[in-house]
Amino acid sequence: MSVEASPTDHIRPTFGERVSSRLKAFGGVLKELRSDKIGTIGALLVLMIVIAALIAPLLAPHDPGAQSLSGRLRPPFWYPEGSFDNILGTDNLGRDVLSRIIYGARTSISIAVLVVLIAGTFGITMGLLAGYKGGRTDTIIMRTVDTQLAFPGLLLALIIITVLGASFTLLVIILAIDGWMVYARMTRGVVLSTKEKPYIEAAELIGARHRRIIFRHILPNLLSSLITLTILEFARVVIAEAALSFIGLGIQPPQISWGLDITAGRNYVFNAWWLVTFPGIAIVITVVAINLLGDGLRDALDPRLK
Repeated sequence: MSVEASPTDHIRPTFGERVSSRLKAFGGVLKELRSDKIGTIGALLVLMIVIAALIAPLLAPHDPGAQSLSGRLRPPFWYPEGSFDNILGTDNLGRDVLSRIIYGARTSISIAVLVVLIAGTFGITMGLLAGYKGGRTDTIIMRTVDTQLAFPGLLLALIIITVLGASFTLLVIILAIDGWMVYARMTRGVVLSTKEKPYIEAAELIGARHRRIIFRHILPNLLSSLITLTILEFARVVIAEAALSFIGLGIQPPQISWGLDITAGRNYVFNAWWLVTFPGIAIVITVVAINLLGDGLRDALDPRLK
């Protein structure tokens, strides 16, 4: 007994063709991004920061935790008292400022990546359920989003850290809890507008499974918006981590963080300005670079916005 092939089987793309199509699309995005000078600058800066974080042990001139009280508060190299051995000077415990900035990038990037992955995955899932299922599911999820948006994130961090104590893992969880709502709201909005289109109704009429409709037909419409949102949320998490560490609710010694270094150097701001200035500059450059990359990717993924 022979089974006749479906009339559309011969036009169904193979795995290799789908991979080739994705690579061509990715190449097109890179080409659009290269044509945007500001976006290219942002991408290069972000790439440099990420590489510095990955190879911090090779790049840092000193152990960031090594103390030398005899060399404490040494100024940057261009001062007469400075030295090329400590290019950006030392802190109140004699630790090398440049090395701590490089290792601080590792902390910020690690936290931002974990938070974006956790918050993005959960938020997108909730948004897909709310938008596609509708009804009571939509009401419960979106009222939860509205309630949490009305609750100050800093107060939530204070309560949780007071009860459980500060740690790297807890900081990631807090920032993820404080960030999933934006993914859910944006995803729900796109799903509501997409599921009414004729090709979605056609897929439902021929009996396509809900999972296939969501992941094959609806989710691809979210990719450009999600990529841009993820990049911008990455910058928000970097700022949030630095702020929480600055007020003592984030990274704790002996771990290294830009916000932690700023709060440690604030008592020396008038006679050792570099303790606060250089970590602050690192935060500013990172956030600006991420935002420039986000703007460039937004234009590259949707040229109509140019």
